[in-house]
Amino acid sequence: MQTTTDIHVRRANERFHSNHGWLNSFHTFSFGQHHDPNHMGFRSLRVINDDTVAPAQGFGTHPHSSMEIFSYVISGQLEHKDSLGNGRIIKAGEFQYMSAGDGIQHSEFNPSPNEPVHFLQIWLEPTHPGGEPRYADFDTKPLRSQNGLTLLASPSGKGPSFAIRQHAQISFGHLHPGKELTPHPTFPHQYLHLISGELQLDEQTLTPGDSAAFSHPVTLKANSEAEFLFFELS
Repeated sequence: MQTTTDIHVRRANERFHSNHGWLNSFHTFSFGQHHDPNHMGFRSLRVINDDTVAPAQGFGTHPHSSMEIFSYVISGQLEHKDSLGNGRIIKAGEFQYMSAGDGIQHSEFNPSPNEPVHFLQIWLEPTHPGGEPRYADFDTKPLRSQNGLTLLASPSGKGPSFAIRQHAQISFGHLHPGKELTPHPTFPHQYLHLISGELQLDEQTLTPGDSAAFSHPVTLKANSEAEFLFFELS
């Protein structure tokens, strides 16, 4: 991890890697058989897995509890089914939220016979364990701010966002080449994960798969068209 002026960068090639054939996954934080006490998460942000699932493959039905779980599909399609009776195919640009609460079972499957699905799986620890499980999803594309942030998840569910069980916010960021943005976050700690393009954070340059943690205002500048997730954490 590189550190410059209190920006802590986690490079894409520093992430943990698991390749199961049907699943190729890069883990920003400790996950599964990968354990490093120096990379256990950031504040309530516990998991960012960058997953690619082969055609007609997926995760069988499995349980979760007391975790806020999000999926953002970068390309392809992801079919979701859960014990609440939800069944949905999440497409590129769509964002999904599942609060596991007291307990939920779900599966995630690539319904395409030909194309892989590439998505980010994100876990936040809730403020309190348990609660009634819940589910929501929406297409981010019609809502995206050009050269700005689009709120996806928040404690109160303000605007188009989901109401989540944590004092945190998740936003989708987009910047055209040469454009700048200085976020004014609601919560004191920030984490950024770059999906595509090249982004300048003060003196640090991020490329796809890179992440950065910081707790002070920074200016984001796109060296090329950039898409990213921006987390605000208490």
